[in-house]
Parts: sequence; structure tokens; C-alpha cells
Amino acid sequence: MEPNAAQSFFSRLWDDYSRITPQANAIKQLLHECGERFRNDHVAIRTFGMPGIDIEHLESFFTELGYVGTGEYQFETKKLFAKSYSHPSNELPRVFISELIMNKCSTKLNACVRTLIERLPLPLDAQSLLTQQALWPTVEYDVYQTLLKESEYAAWVAAFGIRANHFTVNADDLQGFKDLTELNNFLVEHGFALNHPESPVHGSPEELLEQSSTRADEILWSFENGEKRRIRSCYYEFCKRYTDPKSGKLYDGFIPESADKIFESTNVR
Repeated sequence: MEPNAAQSFFSRLWDDYSRITPQANAIKQLLHECGERFRNDHVAIRTFGMPGIDIEHLESFFTELGYVGTGEYQFETKKLFAKSYSHPSNELPRVFISELIMNKCSTKLNACVRTLIERLPLPLDAQSLLTQQALWPTVEYDVYQTLLKESEYAAWVAAFGIRANHFTVNADDLQGFKDLTELNNFLVEHGFALNHPESPVHGSPEELLEQSSTRADEILWSFENGEKRRIRSCYYEFCKRYTDPKSGKLYDGFIPESADKIFESTNVR
């Protein structure tokens, strides 16, 4: 894929993401009105650890684009595994892909997910899975509720499919905010709710990465049989990276403890 085609792919992801995340365009526009211009630090994608849609399948698309792995992460409590990737050109955003570890989940959850995936026209190439959202089958609201009792993550993926879960403002590009705390305060003043508002910044300069995020938007979403319910969709993240004194390079990975908290931006409770 040519560079322009890769940029077009990420633009498609943004268009789909911002369509179900009204706050993303609102925050982007607000920052632009303040004279800020910024890059997207990374895109996060969620999926189930099942053949044909798992990390191994999805990452093939990005490795063909030239992406290289930068880390692997375990989230024991949430039963998740994730991998991160960067592009050597530094012209494309980092990618973070996570998956639910199915053999650590209940028989009931596995049955619900398997029934859903059997309705997906597999095999599908990774790009189609990520960009052709109409292919993802609608789930019954009762099934969504059943999954929600065991895993917020599973319920989210069942409802929304394999897509960009969040984009991320590269706070290093911002000129008018000295740190994430100042940016967070600015967002709260303009009516945006933060994830973990009592302590929204995760990570530290010593860990070479700081992150914060908004609380996911609540939107009206279609379930099986035309039923519509308001559920949480996606959120916007903000991160600041620091130079690793050992390598002299900007830190390129993620901190599991911080990412664990960021996952909770979509939690219903």
C-alpha cells in the first residue's frame, strides 16, 4: 500500500470513529480554534481472540504496511492480551491492538461470541474487517447485557465490532498547554467528562509516558430486531511521551498499568 493509501485508510478509520464519537470532532475543533495543530499518536483496536479476527490476523495488514512490533502486554484482571506497533517512517500513527483471551472466559460468554462470529462472512482480510463496518452482525440487546455482566470489553466489541476504539491527541504537539493536567482542566471547563476524574493522568515522566482520556460518548445504537438503546461508544485519548535517557529516543511503547485504566473509558458503570 502506497503512503497516500495508508493515510486514506486511517482517514477512513477516523471518519467511522468520529461518526460514533461526537466529542472527538468537538474536541479537535476546539483545539484548532485555540490555534493548536497536532498529530494522532496512536489508534487502538479491540477484537476477540478467535481465528480469523484475532491479533495475529489483524496485524498482518499493518506489517504489510511496514509496521514493526514494539511490545506485548498482559491484562490479567480484564483477561486481555495486546500488542503495539510503530511505523519506521514516523509518518503514520502507532497502532495498539488488544484481544479478549477466550479460554479465560466463561462457557456462556464463549457461546455468545461464537454465535455472533458465525454470522460474520469469514474469511475476511484485515482491512475489510476494520473498514467495512456493515459486515459486523447486530447483537441482541439481551446478549449485550449478558456479556456486560462478565466483561465490559466483550460487550463493547459485540456491539460495535472490530474498529478503532479510540484515537489519541499527541500532546507533545500542543503549544498552549504545559502538561496533561492543564489540558484536562481545559476540557473539563468546556464540558467534557474525563475517565477517572479524581486522578485522570496515568503514568509519569519517570515511566516516559503520561495518558489521560475522556469518558466514552453515550449514543443511540441499533441492536438485533431494530431495537435501539443508548450505550457507551468511544472516547478520545491524550498522551505525552518522554525521551528515554538510555536510548536518547522518544519512548515508543505503552505502560500496562496505565493502559488498564484507559480501557475503562468505555465502562458502563
